Amino acid sequence: MEVCWPCVLVWGSIITFVIIQIRRWLRAEGDLTLLWAEWRGKKPETELRGKVVWVTGASSGIGEELAFQLAKIGSLLALSARRENELERVKKKCIEVSSLSDKDILILPLDLTDRSSHEAATNTVLKHFGKIDVLVNNGGRSQRSLFVDTSIDVYSAIMELNYLGTISLTKFVLDHMLQRKQGKIVTMSSVMGIMGAPLATGYCASKHALQGFFNSLRPEVAEYPDISIINICPGPVQSQIIQNVFTEDISKVNKNVGDQSHKMATDRCVRLTLVSMANDLKEAWISDQPYLAVCYLWQYAPTWAWWLINRVGKTRIKNFKSGVDADVSYYKKSS
Repeated sequence: MEVCWPCVLVWGSIITFVIIQIRRWLRAEGDLTLLWAEWRGKKPETELRGKVVWVTGASSGIGEELAFQLAKIGSLLALSARRENELERVKKKCIEVSSLSDKDILILPLDLTDRSSHEAATNTVLKHFGKIDVLVNNGGRSQRSLFVDTSIDVYSAIMELNYLGTISLTKFVLDHMLQRKQGKIVTMSSVMGIMGAPLATGYCASKHALQGFFNSLRPEVAEYPDISIINICPGPVQSQIIQNVFTEDISKVNKNVGDQSHKMATDRCVRLTLVSMANDLKEAWISDQPYLAVCYLWQYAPTWAWWLINRVGKTRIKNFKSGVDADVSYYKKSS
């Protein structure tokens, strides 16, 4: 029997391509649209240089790293959080790693739950820089507790901070952007805004609320093509968020921080966030496996996703009750 070498070559090429794409997906740190934008899209270094970027929650974690990377790019920064001393520390490092001067970085202490202060804060940024090109809604807190054990006051506090505080500040900044007919509203949501997870009912609810709000706001400003509404959905990232989570009681502090080595590096998460901003992606999933795979399951095969979450959730809850870090056990079980 004669071998059809052209057929062999064609099928060999197809199989090789499929294997390469599967391998690439298994090692992916973001959704396919985001990875394509990183490869072929606009670069943050050209799109964000010289832009005025206001970052909330800038005193630690993702917000702090955003400040550093934006400073290196050459963005002008307004940095907000409750702890002014930590903001000053971040500002000092931003100046050290960039060519920015003292006047290029505005320190603006802000409490997102104090909605009465948001208009004045917006005016302060506008007075200092004359404009706001990008608002990064990064401030917020997570949660680790079972619903049956958790005070309703905790849920009220989560929604006040993560949801109402965020949309309140957005309202005043968006008014300015509508007048200029340009700008970017970037919100650090979460993969928890796409899926559900045990021990984080309040946090998931707040992120689902943000997803619903900004997905509904986007068509409201569609007549302004230069105004972008961008939702960033990170998975587990190395940051201080686990140290500041809400627990079952509003005054109780989380003592089980655990090992964060299995989580995505903060600088990588921030780099992909900047790529998303530069390319005006409506939604970006930033996570490694297995969380990224669960996002796809939740989107395209929800029945399987519910089965998986229910199965893994039992182990997560069991370990949480035993004092084992829930995130680590969740990751290992999912893997």
